[in-house]
Amino acid sequence: MVTEQQAVELLKDVKDPILHKTLEETNGILEVKVKEEKSHISVKIALAKTGTPEQLQLQMKIVEMLKEAGAATVGIRFAELSEEELEKHRATGDLAGEDENNLLSPNNKVKFIAIASGKGGVGKSTVSVNLAISLARLGKKVGLIDADIYGFSVPDMMGITSRPVVNGPKIVPVERFGVKVISMGFFVEDNAPVIWRGPMLGKMLNNFFSEVEWGELDYLLLDLPPGTGDVALDVHTMLPSCKEIIVTTPHPTAAFVAARAGAMALRTDHEIIGVIENMSYFESRLTREKEYVFGQGGGDKLSEELRTDLLGRLPLQQPDWNENDFAPSVYAAEHPTGQIYQEISEEVIRILDK
Repeated sequence: MVTEQQAVELLKDVKDPILHKTLEETNGILEVKVKEEKSHISVKIALAKTGTPEQLQLQMKIVEMLKEAGAATVGIRFAELSEEELEKHRATGDLAGEDENNLLSPNNKVKFIAIASGKGGVGKSTVSVNLAISLARLGKKVGLIDADIYGFSVPDMMGITSRPVVNGPKIVPVERFGVKVISMGFFVEDNAPVIWRGPMLGKMLNNFFSEVEWGELDYLLLDLPPGTGDVALDVHTMLPSCKEIIVTTPHPTAAFVAARAGAMALRTDHEIIGVIENMSYFESRLTREKEYVFGQGGGDKLSEELRTDLLGRLPLQQPDWNENDFAPSVYAAEHPTGQIYQEISEEVIRILDK
């Protein structure tokens, strides 16, 4: 049976996965207790950051190490290092790299753009996908989070058939059309429904920020679920410096409901950089006449109410499908609607790079 002293000797050389310093250097061994009659050992370890994939790997390593030393069973508890201890390592720069790689760190320079709507069915996800692709076509490094966890659709819209891969402790997003994509749809089998309550949704969303290897990004777009529910509220809480674009149709009721999403953004200090009016009109290919199927004026009214700009009007029209490279919601750069998206993207870049 391993003794307490032997356990401490084994643990002291184990490294904190965030600080890359030994537990002896970080004072991370908080408790070691041995029950000789049961050959059981319990330990309490403090880390710079808990609840990470690295912690799980470390746990498995410690259990294996102590069992090889003679313990029949091992119990492990984790705690976070004290602020005083962390300050020591901030002072020596040990946490600098971690801050740079963390999307939610104040030191990260990525610009967040949330695409929101008051109600479903207005084409918010289509706008998110094509706006992300248009920004990438303009030479920007772009990521896209399908944050509509109940109604995920981005992978299908972009014609993505592969899934993310795991590289060490990080998930590598799928890249398509120059955009790095992560979605709940990648982690669900056979289009199964997601039956989760609010806290679980928030945790999954946080994982999309912290456990995905995004690399260097200029913009990270978030396709939010419609309305003002749990996920939208979590985004507003997690991303205090996020910009927002509100999507509506010309119909007065759609614009009225979309105003709620805009009001939520303003109350949480998010800056609304513009409104996009989708399904503005249908244009006949034969006569070039425009039919205003859902009426007119909704986008203008909403942008006026939110005191922001109308970034563009998009027609009611489907992309040209290519069976060899199928992406049912993506407009080609030369498509008339694709050109409108490029103009909107150029305006977004101008606003954000001022």
